[in-house]
Amino acid sequence: MSDRWTQGGMKLANESPLGQRLVDRGIISVADLERALEWQRENDNAHLLGEVLQRLEMATEDEVVETLAESYGVPYVRHVARTADPTVIDLLPREFIEEHRVLPLFLVRGVLTVAVIEPSNLILAEEIARLTDHQVELVAATKAEIESAIRSWLPSANVFVIDDIYEDIADEDFSVIERQATELADLEEVAGHGPVVKLVNYIIYTAVQEGASDIHIEPDDNKLRVRYRVDGRLYEKLSPPHRMHAAIASRIKIMSNLDISERRVPQDGDFNVMMDGRPIDLRVSTMPGKHGEKVVIRIIDSRNSRLGLEQLGFSGRMLEAWQEIVEAPNGVVLVTGPTGSGKSTTLYSVLGSISADDRNLSTIEDPVEARLPGVNQAQVNTRAGFTFAGALRAMLRQDPDIIMVGEVRDNETAGIVTQAALTGHLVFSTLHTNDAPSAVTRLVNLGVEPYLVAATLRGVLAQRLVRKICPHCKAPAEPDERAAAAIKAAGGDPGKLWRGTGCGRCRGTGYAGRVGVFELLVPDAALLEAIASGAPLQALRALLTDGGFRTLRDDGMEKVAAGLTTPEEVLYAAIS
Repeated sequence: MSDRWTQGGMKLANESPLGQRLVDRGIISVADLERALEWQRENDNAHLLGEVLQRLEMATEDEVVETLAESYGVPYVRHVARTADPTVIDLLPREFIEEHRVLPLFLVRGVLTVAVIEPSNLILAEEIARLTDHQVELVAATKAEIESAIRSWLPSANVFVIDDIYEDIADEDFSVIERQATELADLEEVAGHGPVVKLVNYIIYTAVQEGASDIHIEPDDNKLRVRYRVDGRLYEKLSPPHRMHAAIASRIKIMSNLDISERRVPQDGDFNVMMDGRPIDLRVSTMPGKHGEKVVIRIIDSRNSRLGLEQLGFSGRMLEAWQEIVEAPNGVVLVTGPTGSGKSTTLYSVLGSISADDRNLSTIEDPVEARLPGVNQAQVNTRAGFTFAGALRAMLRQDPDIIMVGEVRDNETAGIVTQAALTGHLVFSTLHTNDAPSAVTRLVNLGVEPYLVAATLRGVLAQRLVRKICPHCKAPAEPDERAAAAIKAAGGDPGKLWRGTGCGRCRGTGYAGRVGVFELLVPDAALLEAIASGAPLQALRALLTDGGFRTLRDDGMEKVAAGLTTPEEVLYAAIS
């Protein structure tokens, strides 16, 4: 068998070439291998066999590197970013790490374990040993995993490395924190120290880079952890020294113009940063706890709020019906769902699709989450007495055509919204209900007469957000009986299911990004008659079911069948 069957023209440690090993493991066929070798010859052997197989989509990078690792007799490591000890990364110069795509993982008893793409490179191992003055043990990892970990720990050339913070921190910098200082000047001085400023900047920078919606800074008895909420789930990003907690909290309070001497009651504030040429709004909430103040920062990135209606996840039929509703000349259009279900994003997408050239589009929000060109946006200020109801009354004197009210929270706002719709305005708003039919009874409970609900309601969209399967590690899977039955009921293929196996790009979760799951209530004559007569919720649901109404669960399982998400995600989103 020819040497060109080896990776890079080099025999493997046990004399078994890469191509043959992949055939033996059932990853590729002999015909695949011959085709790959033919492609390699036609391209003057400019690519390694593993690269060719990936290029021709015959094998994944995971499969190639794992096979190579087995051949070389070295461990194969997944989830490199979670395996790495941040305190050893600076044993190698940043330039060396980026040039050779290597990552120090941990140092145990003088042996430094380093993740590399090509574990047979003995010259590279010797160079690492020389630079670190440690015995080196190589492990194999994919290029994608290593590059993802490098981006995580070394974000960019103009952002500090997290290990530099730890190096700069001396115990005396935080001695005032240990004795629970009450003097404002001491706390301000510590919060302004370089390491604290750099750490807070790093936390915010990486959270925005990773698409986080929230940052949680949580003190425990002897531990401080920083968690990010990405795609609706929290995961731990880093654990700074516990003694830094008060200084970090004080630094964030200073940035938010809050009282740093007050740690007994909750506080709310906000500040802005510029990143990649765009403003990022950050809303800060502090809450006293047993082990100190917990700080939560909500990230409002306008880039995430400007999606076209086609990008939200509507099916073709539902998108057409929704577009017809939002083009109505007057009435009330509601978007419902729990907190964090994407209601504001949907309404921003609607307003972004409506031309403001010949119409007056106005919003009342709490808070304003994104700037919309051509739209007059107002933010409520309850402390100053500028409530939703008061703002809506004032706005109706401003000759509006289309109004968006951030949320219908009370009977006064509900009544004004209804009256605005009756006088020829199109009003968009949100409600906190579990499904679309419940919005009708919610309006009645807020004091709107049933006949007025029937006269003004144009449509109700209920929604949730579910995580999408990572496209980089997506693989077929067998559904269980429950999932198969639900997929079949939604009109899909019950024998077809997809899952993410976990890779560096999705942090090993198997998911990347989110998509909307919807149900759209468009009242017909029979339903409007039932609403006007004050029919109970169960009667409204029965009418909808008889009319072929597609529920959130139906839409969710349709997306499962299409390979966009998993049954577990649909169930986790509380879709029944």
